[in-house]
Amino acid sequence: MKYLHLVIAALSRRKARTLFTLVSIVAAFLLFGLLNAVRVAFSGGSETLAGNERLVVASRFSIMTGLPQSLQARIAAIPGVEAVGHQNWFGGVYQDPKNFVLSFAVDQNYLDSNPEIVLTPEQRKAFADTRDGALVGKALAERYGWKVGQQVPLISQIFPRKDGDMTWPFTIVGIYDVAPDAPNGTDQMFFLHWKYFDEGNQYGQHEVGWYVVQLSDPAAADRVAQAIDALSANSDHETRTQTANAFNASFAKQLGNIGLIVSAIVAAVFFTLILLTGNTMAQAVRERIPELAVLKTLGFSSRSVLALVLAEAVLMLLVGGIIGMLLATAVVPALGKASGGMIQLPALGLRDWSEGLALMILIGFLVGVLPALRGMRLRIVDALAGR
Repeated sequence: MKYLHLVIAALSRRKARTLFTLVSIVAAFLLFGLLNAVRVAFSGGSETLAGNERLVVASRFSIMTGLPQSLQARIAAIPGVEAVGHQNWFGGVYQDPKNFVLSFAVDQNYLDSNPEIVLTPEQRKAFADTRDGALVGKALAERYGWKVGQQVPLISQIFPRKDGDMTWPFTIVGIYDVAPDAPNGTDQMFFLHWKYFDEGNQYGQHEVGWYVVQLSDPAAADRVAQAIDALSANSDHETRTQTANAFNASFAKQLGNIGLIVSAIVAAVFFTLILLTGNTMAQAVRERIPELAVLKTLGFSSRSVLALVLAEAVLMLLVGGIIGMLLATAVVPALGKASGGMIQLPALGLRDWSEGLALMILIGFLVGVLPALRGMRLRIVDALAGR
């Protein structure tokens, strides 16, 4: 850019003010990057091919309402169903309430319906042969230093044992790996025997939380889902069958509309940023009225002055915004590492950067257009006379 040195000189005129404005821009785009990662993790992170080849059958009324175990054989008999497993939410914590563990009670068929959980034949056999056995993800085991053969007590926040004790003892019989395309958090799970859970649970015996159905043909998903729901129509345990992706998304939405919450926060942040940077640009141009008049005297056209002021605003947004996005790119994986993998946020991708750069340029034009128009319409005589 021919006049880049003039733009930089204008930004350097009040170094402290420019620095504080840049810090605000950096903070805004750092927050934008982090919140965008959160939004993608909750909305788009579960969109895997396996999620469309698998159905989840849960109660039509509530995910916490159990379904009869006898439904499993009837679901398995439907044409197009390759395998049926079931799962119950356990909700355990390890030693301290802050050490939350994604724990589920499952049957052996559940493992067959979830090929992203990679187990050796020895691990499968050990799990099948050990009543209080548990399978844990590699990242979860590393977070707490668990080893195969170690006894681990989990405190259930929901399900007491028949003797009233909330602590359930388990023996780790396998530490599993996950497939490359596994959804975020798969390596953070803790699986226990459903029979052990059902026999020791104080209430709700012989009920399962939801069924996981592996399809032989994903194209038959709608037909199979309708057939499954027809099994319990007009009963006290009516079901709602949907793809695993849709089920995961609805499960996340129980926390609230994450996309709407994130969008509202980002909108508030950028609205404040526009007010702040707009005031900075207006003040900077107001202080430089005589200087702009001198530029026009030297032969700069009104359009050139307009372009200089707009370039100043856009450059300030680009510098601060890119630094903020770079920080977010570094912070996102650091958060996952610091949490031992418990926080699973996707890295910022091309779409995030494209949206960020578009916002930088747009906000730059918005905050610079009014001061730039003032500079363009400036009359040399009035400016030099202080009017």
